[in-house]
Amino acid sequence: MSRPRPLVPTAPPWRGRFVFVARGLRRSALAVLLLLAGAGSARAQGSRPPDFNALAAEATVWLQEYLRVRTVNPPGTETAGAKFLQAALAREGIPSEIFESAPGRGNLYARLPGTGARCPLVLLSHIDVVPADSARWRFPPYSGAIEDGAVWGRGAQDTKGLGIIELATMVALKRRGVALSRDIILVANADEELGSTGSVWFTTHKSDLVRQAEFLLNEGGENLMGKDGRTISYGLDATEKVPYWVRLTVRGEPGHGSRPTAGNAAVRLSRVLGRIADWETPLVLTPPAAAYLQALATRETDPTHRAWLADPAAALRDSAAAAWLTADRYQNAILRTTVSITVLRGSTSTNVIPPEASAELDVRLLPGQRPEEFLAQLRAVIRDTTVEITPLSPLRAARASPVDGPVLDALTEAVAAMDPGTLILPKMLTGYTDSYDYRALGIDAYGVDAWRTTEEIGATTHGNDERVPVAEIRFGVEFYYRIVEQLAR
Repeated sequence: MSRPRPLVPTAPPWRGRFVFVARGLRRSALAVLLLLAGAGSARAQGSRPPDFNALAAEATVWLQEYLRVRTVNPPGTETAGAKFLQAALAREGIPSEIFESAPGRGNLYARLPGTGARCPLVLLSHIDVVPADSARWRFPPYSGAIEDGAVWGRGAQDTKGLGIIELATMVALKRRGVALSRDIILVANADEELGSTGSVWFTTHKSDLVRQAEFLLNEGGENLMGKDGRTISYGLDATEKVPYWVRLTVRGEPGHGSRPTAGNAAVRLSRVLGRIADWETPLVLTPPAAAYLQALATRETDPTHRAWLADPAAALRDSAAAAWLTADRYQNAILRTTVSITVLRGSTSTNVIPPEASAELDVRLLPGQRPEEFLAQLRAVIRDTTVEITPLSPLRAARASPVDGPVLDALTEAVAAMDPGTLILPKMLTGYTDSYDYRALGIDAYGVDAWRTTEEIGATTHGNDERVPVAEIRFGVEFYYRIVEQLAR
């Protein structure tokens, strides 16, 4: 099958906006020692900056306690986690409410009022966590233990850690009595991991609480750190691909395994899956992908590769350049709709030819692609009209937030102050978060990670030994505070 010509956008308006300044010194090791020693709380007032060492010490304890609240999904029981956050806010005089999207599935909402000169800013996280196999962890996954310089526990990275950093940011703003130009809204949703029913319910039934918001900060972005301790890049997710899962079903002639049938459903399905596995979906250059590749070009040393990255539209028309770009898994995923064969079902007995066989596909649509357009392409690849295609996901269209603007400016300023000279990358999240439901309300939502993560520690998200270094909690409370204060002052 010939490869369709890639779509070529006009030059994105933010091209050339990524600013880098000379690299400075790392954060002092003394800050980490103070944190581990349990530095006390300080309530800075007026124009003085917060005592970030003390704030980080508090945040570390909060995270330990939050990780001990079991909100494993299924069943979730997020109300317990929402009550923990509510109690922490109440101690600071910040009122909050808990709304259950289903029995035991609590969604927390709190609001720190500003002058109203500008529209609100939402800080979003989710309370639920995926299951953990305790036998495969070095330390108990629900202990919140501090070992080897890190806080260990399921949800430390995804996203109880972020929730605590956002809580610490709101608390610091309240304690200082900062004159905010916009309200700061804290939301922690239920059931992000298995369907986003919490965010769907909240944005449907409580949309009046957030509808006027201008910006939203959520998980994503990925601030990547190398093994040498130097930061490689900071990320800003302005959009994400949308899952569109489908099931393929083939019905055939059943029988005893010792007597093969011409209409074996499993055989026919395997042929269809072979064609899907060989399928190269069309390359499409979206504005977020173009911005990401052009930002990479500023640090590429190979002149040929730098030229391809600087002009990705032209590169995708060149077979060698396109092959190089898509050899990287992330770049391949942001340049095309992806299809992964995941679930297979057939006979339950080795000696029985099944009457029916099915497979499920994890499809991730690019922003701008309509599900019906993808289904037409899929049917053309299958070339078998008897295969039944059943969508398992609701019809959704990916939405993108502008990369250029105040959120990028705030992130750039925070990086310049704390980790100068580091690359800032506009990114497209290949996964899926609750941000989708808030973008549907007209809110510009962004994935901004609170701290830096090595590939090793990043791989513990949804895996074994999930943890966050104590030093990165110290980094995170200041980093996020700087971003939010600039957006709200």
